[in-house]
Amino acid sequence: MYLEHFTLSELPFSITPDTGFYFKNPSHQQAMNVLQVALRSGEGFIKITGEVGTGKTLLCRQLLNQLSNDEHYVTAYLPNPNLGTADLNLALAAEMGLQCEKDDSQHNIHKLFNKRLIELAAEGKQVVLLIDEAQAMPEPSLEALRLLTNLETEKSKLLQIVLFGQPELDTVLERPSIRQLKQRIIFSYALEPMNKEGIQAYLAHRLLTAGYAGIPLFNNSVIEKLFLASRGIPRLVNILAHKSLMVAYGQGARKISSQHVQAAIADTEDAQMDNNTSQRWTVGLASVLATLVIVISLYVYMGTTP
Repeated sequence: MYLEHFTLSELPFSITPDTGFYFKNPSHQQAMNVLQVALRSGEGFIKITGEVGTGKTLLCRQLLNQLSNDEHYVTAYLPNPNLGTADLNLALAAEMGLQCEKDDSQHNIHKLFNKRLIELAAEGKQVVLLIDEAQAMPEPSLEALRLLTNLETEKSKLLQIVLFGQPELDTVLERPSIRQLKQRIIFSYALEPMNKEGIQAYLAHRLLTAGYAGIPLFNNSVIEKLFLASRGIPRLVNILAHKSLMVAYGQGARKISSQHVQAAIADTEDAQMDNNTSQRWTVGLASVLATLVIVISLYVYMGTTP
């Protein structure tokens, strides 16, 4: 696409959570500090919340990578916790390397799980379960998690659980029926969007990571537009920056202009458009994309890549 045009080795603004592009913006760094302190304390539940697109999954995977490289920790990871109690127990057993079948009794699975936790504790290891999209977890499964954390030594819990979720998770935890779980959340942190300076550093970091070594592609006025349109949400910044690069490439430009960003904003449903945004930018981007499709098709036909 535009890699050769901007001398990039890979796409800098993919929305896939890639820890290779992890950026220590202030909010993420504070959240990581909270997580590290909380895990060292060895106590109960930890909760990280954030709006859609603020980088919860990336933070979760970054923490998972760090813990996996520390011999003192054993980790388990559930990216999709929308599971009933029985399926949850099977998933946890599988994460812990236990051989369980669907027709095994829940009592037997619990016994094996608890035995494994005790074995790991005897080896001086702390077990940490990371759950992404925790707001989607059914209430009975949340209660099952609480019961799993009942096993403890005189010093600490044998299982710590980190919940990553959207703000709806807080609403779920307000239910009287699961107030016992809420009381076990010892540490929590809410991720915040980036400010304009943070976006500037974020763009530079991702471009550098993707191999860019030229002059700055985004000037201050462009960054201001990205900030206002994205509301500081990293995922939206990625989408808008990616589309801006596409438009610039389609026009043969070497830097991103306000017009390129404006076209990207008009083409992005969740972007905040200002009063001057008009339909012509959507048409402009559509025209550029159509041109790109034709160019790429020709390259493919000729047996080369753009």
